[in-house]
Amino acid sequence: MSQRGHGCSPHHFRQLSRRGFLQIGMLAGTSLTLPELLARRAMAELKDYENFEGTAQSIIHIYLPGGMAHQESFDPKPYAPIEYRGEMGRVNTNMAGVQFGDTLAKTASIADRLCVIRSMTHGEAAHERGTHNMFTGYRPSPALQFPSIGSVISHEYGSRNNLPPYVCIPNQPNTFAGSGYLSSAFAPFSLGSDPAGNGFKVRDLDLPGGVDDSRFATRRSALEAVNAHFLAKEQSDNINAMNSFYESAYSLISSPEARLAFDLEQEPAELRDQYGRNTAGARMLLARRLVESGVRLVNLTYGGWDMHDNIVGGFRNQMPAFDQAYHRLITDLEERGLLQNTLVMVSSEFGRTPKINGTAGRDHWPKVFSVVLAGGGIKPGIVYGSSNATASEPEENPIGVEDLFTTVYHCLGIVADKELMAPGDRPIEIVNGGNVRKDMLA
Repeated sequence: MSQRGHGCSPHHFRQLSRRGFLQIGMLAGTSLTLPELLARRAMAELKDYENFEGTAQSIIHIYLPGGMAHQESFDPKPYAPIEYRGEMGRVNTNMAGVQFGDTLAKTASIADRLCVIRSMTHGEAAHERGTHNMFTGYRPSPALQFPSIGSVISHEYGSRNNLPPYVCIPNQPNTFAGSGYLSSAFAPFSLGSDPAGNGFKVRDLDLPGGVDDSRFATRRSALEAVNAHFLAKEQSDNINAMNSFYESAYSLISSPEARLAFDLEQEPAELRDQYGRNTAGARMLLARRLVESGVRLVNLTYGGWDMHDNIVGGFRNQMPAFDQAYHRLITDLEERGLLQNTLVMVSSEFGRTPKINGTAGRDHWPKVFSVVLAGGGIKPGIVYGSSNATASEPEENPIGVEDLFTTVYHCLGIVADKELMAPGDRPIEIVNGGNVRKDMLA
């Protein structure tokens, strides 16, 4: 192959191979790297729809893994016997007659921006199966792995502003947050490290050691020569797709806007303090930066809520940081005019048992638990549904995963009974059998 006319030095050109180009930003691991993500998306001929018909343009999904107790958080039972209500106190919200657990004092002051669902229910008491429900809107099936909501959104709408459509902070939290039966092109982009850590950097956005901007441009020119050579010989559709992949990869790596979206150092110190300089604060602040920049769904996880023992100590240790960060996230989105088109969902795989157990904790309980929604076309300032006096089952307006996800998809402008193609050309509805809960909509 000739190197003339492509602006690269003989030394650089001789060191290049098609495999070498894939090393830009490559980091070993089980999650997709940026090159893999973009390559598979290009191969899948991803459609990029820019015009939404829904009220939400982005979602922040805050997932609290382990099964957060509804009794100590969004559905306290002050008049139940002590063995049911537990030892924690309660705090009045800014909605008349509505209380939260006392570690949610800041969130209580913005309850009028929230839709608190107190009647969420499903039948899966195992962590994996409950998690599957709350990421896909489907009950688990031995025959098929369903895609997560983030992957469905990625499939339906594609990327925006040179940013991945679906990002997990800090990493893909579980198998069910992936692309399921869809192409792995629609899997999430994971940061690779925690934004709360010192020296936080997002993998794949920095050039590897020894490659400066000049050499980066050289590699791009050399790649064009390689692709032209192979295309002339093979006339392969796959090579055209790879050209598209490399163009997307180079655009993201070289985009100042994309790099800035992930850079928490751009935020004022005062605002970072208000979110909290901890795991919850850093993750929620980064989520706001990402949706503001164009990411369609950000999934972030925080804490561990499988509190079979000492639930009071667990909540007092973990919830205050969540409370501070979540309060600031909602008010920050509102101040920036983003809350009206950003849907924020707080969920967990299930709730906890009505009675405190023998080790001062609560065990798994999927019959009723709480989910909180805000923004993006959701009606603010309401408590939707209720549990009974001991928080053991729904009393009014029970809502299953199918209805929850159908309603969320509706806010995004996605018809939930649209059929996607699973392996073997098998049509599968995005959600099977759900209804839009119109009384939850603004």
